[in-house]
Amino acid sequence: MKIIICGAGQVGRGIAERLSEDNDVTVIDMAPGLVQALSDSLDVQGIVGHGAHPDVLERAGATDADMIIAVTHADEVNMMACEVANAIFNIPTKIARIRAQSYLLPEYQNLFTRANTAIDVVISPELAVGDMVLRRLALPGAFEAIYFAEERVVAMGIALREDCPVVDTPLSQLTELFPDLSAVVVGIVRNDALFVPHGDDQMQIGDLVYVIAENAQTSRTLGLFGHEEKPPGRVVIAGGGNIGLYVARKIEERDPGTRVRIIEASRERAESVAEALHRTVILHGSALDQELLREAGVSRAGAYIALTNDEKVNVLSAMLAKQEGAANAMALVSTLNVRPFATPLGIDSFIDPRSVTVSTILKHVRRGRIRGVHPVQNGEGEIVEAEALETSPVVGVPLRQAKLPEGVRLGAIVRGASVVIPRGDMVIKPHDRVIVFALKDRIADLQHMFRVSLEYF
Repeated sequence: MKIIICGAGQVGRGIAERLSEDNDVTVIDMAPGLVQALSDSLDVQGIVGHGAHPDVLERAGATDADMIIAVTHADEVNMMACEVANAIFNIPTKIARIRAQSYLLPEYQNLFTRANTAIDVVISPELAVGDMVLRRLALPGAFEAIYFAEERVVAMGIALREDCPVVDTPLSQLTELFPDLSAVVVGIVRNDALFVPHGDDQMQIGDLVYVIAENAQTSRTLGLFGHEEKPPGRVVIAGGGNIGLYVARKIEERDPGTRVRIIEASRERAESVAEALHRTVILHGSALDQELLREAGVSRAGAYIALTNDEKVNVLSAMLAKQEGAANAMALVSTLNVRPFATPLGIDSFIDPRSVTVSTILKHVRRGRIRGVHPVQNGEGEIVEAEALETSPVVGVPLRQAKLPEGVRLGAIVRGASVVIPRGDMVIKPHDRVIVFALKDRIADLQHMFRVSLEYF
């Protein structure tokens, strides 16, 4: 595909990194330095200019582009870029990043309908990250929680500790020991390497495993893997920006018994957040102030969530919170590669806003009937929700005869109202929704599995 990305900031760069591997990508930005840095490090074309100007879009190849992704820092520029892309160049797919919450209020939900705008997809990384945080709070034993098929299926990342009862057990025996458990281990990270396990593989202490499970069985699955943590009754949030405010507001709405405190460095913002919330306590000061952390009660907190605009503050404050006794610490990190140091630092999980944005966009780039995509482990693997069509190669034959490629593992099949765990004698039917895990170098094979054959037409 030929794709134009307007905006070379953190989000634009993250998208370009993922899409430039298999697509013809051009990036537009007003800052020459950002454009040059992207052109030097990635296989992309860089254009310096205003992303909503027709002449700039034409230089970027808009006349035959398949998609435009507008992710500059200005919502209005993103919206106008999509309008120009539609009116002048007739670009088929137009995606805009919208940050201002006013545009996204429920009472204005008709604003971005097809009748009123040229934008096909609106992405709001702040709200998406906030929802990710809330999902992780609901499943405190998982360092990652990704929902598919209207939240009927959950892909969880789980760290295996010494108290995990199923380590050193061949995966094939898990089915025999727990025949009614709707969960499948689809990926394992060991020594920083991600692989898809076979039935005779065993999990080890220290592994990070990805498990796809029916939502109704998440608590049982986590308990089986040694995690029986309860959702936190006390939450401390560092940062009262859009994400922190959204998370606190949702907790107030959904969990009246949960106590929330926010630490905000800006007095003006702290006062604004205090007016917007009802039961949340706002503390003005730095999240790196140990005395302030103690005043916020991190020693008794079930969760500490660092969501400031400074990722170094997020990492350091999360470390301090763990030292003070917080049961679980999360840190928002966009550019720092700190994942290999997660265990030594004591931080339980990292939140990458780029991965959320890329997930939304990838399902519009991947070929076949792809309903959802989520990269894991910095893009080394993907969990995909795909719809099986009549002509898909995986339809109509028992799975053991389907010749699934190495590095691909089926996790769940959603058929009507039922969630089914794949077995060797099972046959995928048309319109089944299949949740699949695949390594990065097997994504093309995965798209082939759910393609629409030319003969169908």
